[in-house]
Amino acid sequence: MAGDSHHPERSAVAALAEEFLAGLREWLTIPSIGVDPAHHADVHRSAQWLADRLRADGWPEVEVWDHGPALPAVYACWPAADPGAPTVLVYGHHDVQPVDPVDRWHHPPFEPVTSGDELLGRGASDDKGQVAMHLLAVKAHLAATGRNAPGVTLKLFIEGEEESGSPHLRKLLEDHRDDLGCDLVVFTDTGVHDRDTPTVNTGQRGVLGGEITFFGGTDDVHSGRAGGAIPNPATALARLVAALHDEDGRIQLPGFYDDVREPTERERADYAALPFDERRWLAQNAGGAQAVAGEPGYTTFERIWVRPTAEVNGLSSGYTGPGLKTIIPASATAKISFRLVPDQLPENVAGQLREFVAQHTPDGIRAEVSFRGTGVPPYAISPDDPANEAVRDALELAFDQPVRFARAGGSGPAAVLQAWLGVPLVYLGATLPDDRVHAPNERVVVPLLLKGAEAAAHLWRMLPERLTR
Repeated sequence: MAGDSHHPERSAVAALAEEFLAGLREWLTIPSIGVDPAHHADVHRSAQWLADRLRADGWPEVEVWDHGPALPAVYACWPAADPGAPTVLVYGHHDVQPVDPVDRWHHPPFEPVTSGDELLGRGASDDKGQVAMHLLAVKAHLAATGRNAPGVTLKLFIEGEEESGSPHLRKLLEDHRDDLGCDLVVFTDTGVHDRDTPTVNTGQRGVLGGEITFFGGTDDVHSGRAGGAIPNPATALARLVAALHDEDGRIQLPGFYDDVREPTERERADYAALPFDERRWLAQNAGGAQAVAGEPGYTTFERIWVRPTAEVNGLSSGYTGPGLKTIIPASATAKISFRLVPDQLPENVAGQLREFVAQHTPDGIRAEVSFRGTGVPPYAISPDDPANEAVRDALELAFDQPVRFARAGGSGPAAVLQAWLGVPLVYLGATLPDDRVHAPNERVVVPLLLKGAEAAAHLWRMLPERLTR
């Protein structure tokens, strides 16, 4: 489907691009930092800004869901003219990450600036830029087709707590199940491989985070009085952490790999075909790491997309100030997180960790294991799913080149959405792995956003023929 550059959708996007960017810049000035209570009023302002923009764009049904403990979400619906057309729900979020460290920004984070073909500011990529991209796509779709209503019934669900782990998402889905009913979910918070290699994401890893604390006595003890005669919690915890992986990097929790779904040969072939420069990847994505490493038999992309991990996020015990304090600490704590792949479930891994800790707790040590919430399940959809094929074809029209499938190593609420709504979920976004999301100087590449909008405009035209209700 690649090769034809004369699409009315492209012309429509180009005609609307200046207005689109002006609106996005305005939205980015609102510091909607959902994890910071001091900015909760700004999250409300952000939701209202989006609702006002949707009404101005002609969406006939727009609501701000602002009730209970949840930060406000925005819902909108634009019914298709054909009552038999499929219904598509576009999911995204309007809350953004904190901006610390502020001194690392080259400009005020909520005063967006343009540099070449990039727009810089907090939320430009994650996720306001991509939500705005889908608003542009609807306008371009209508302009290109001459319709007064989209080819599919479109719904938007833009939450305000994704950066906080979506703590009230399940409650929102339960309370508004009828409003959110659909035949397909399109997930915006995603991207492409690089500027010259468009890809369709087919999944995200799940995540489970927790803490392990070893307790010895009730107080720190002088090491000259008791050293060598009582167990040291820090030493015992270090042994446990060291036992978490074998020499090949495989995770040693009992039964950990029993539910791991292997990628298909088609998926592995697509991953292998993607360009990969190890030095460039390390420089842009690995925080100054000096070499790649990981589970034998898998490429770097496979290790971060389709293989599970166990990572030690932090270790703390005893005295860590200047100089030396000769003690046996009373306790030691390790913060640990797991990235999970289909078909692993967070609750199963939690049980496996408890069993592993019990096996590695020596006499004289008391262990406590706790978890941050219930975790996020992984999600993946087959590249052969008809909706996925439609997304790929739409991207090929927009990028004028073949498109391959990939996955994402991070986590999000895709599995929760899919499970509650009971329909397939596909990904359509246009950001880059090096857009510095969650970091200073976040940016988005504007031409990619415009191509993403064109792809979505194609998709709304194509889906009535691709999806059967």
